[in-house]
Amino acid sequence: MPERFFITGTDTGVGKTVVSALLCAALDAIYWKPIQTGTREGTDRKTVMELAQLPRARTLPETYRFAPPVSPHLAARRAGVRIALRRIRMPRIAARESLIVEGAGGALVPINESQLMTDLMRHLKLPVLLVARTALGTINHTLLSLAALRAARLSVRGVIMVGKPNRENQKAIERYGDISVVGTVSWLKKIDPKLLLKTFNENFDRKAFHL
Repeated sequence: MPERFFITGTDTGVGKTVVSALLCAALDAIYWKPIQTGTREGTDRKTVMELAQLPRARTLPETYRFAPPVSPHLAARRAGVRIALRRIRMPRIAARESLIVEGAGGALVPINESQLMTDLMRHLKLPVLLVARTALGTINHTLLSLAALRAARLSVRGVIMVGKPNRENQKAIERYGDISVVGTVSWLKKIDPKLLLKTFNENFDRKAFHL
């Protein structure tokens, strides 16, 4: 059964791209990042291809690409364009294919003068996985992000925590957020598909992914 998710995070640099690569490897999924900023420093599409050793044919081109490493609304404004949701359409892929869609920044990052990343999630109608840090401060950041996602009436499948294991923070997020932590990822020094699959098999709830 194919799985399709939108990957968002509690913040920029929280580990969304590594998690996206891991899920692409584990679910044999196609990767897509509709809005990419900071292209002068590289793209997340290229990073996922390298980490999961995905062929280019298993990835999709960005709908919007901007060079500055800033918020999408600001990058678009500097480029003299406006990010329009009507231009971001679900890709036409086979019904049997799984899909991982990665957002830009956190859940409430603005994409234009009136819409946020949550509007893109609602537009694409995909269940959401929230990536959070394990470190100090993550309880507040994660609960705030969950509140924002739920206020937008999005279906949140679970939380994935990235970093040094912290059982107390995980338990607090599950209790106060009324959510399951469906996976944990330690910081990985050298990443390859074999290690990504090992991490998924050992630290993820396969039932949450219908496996």
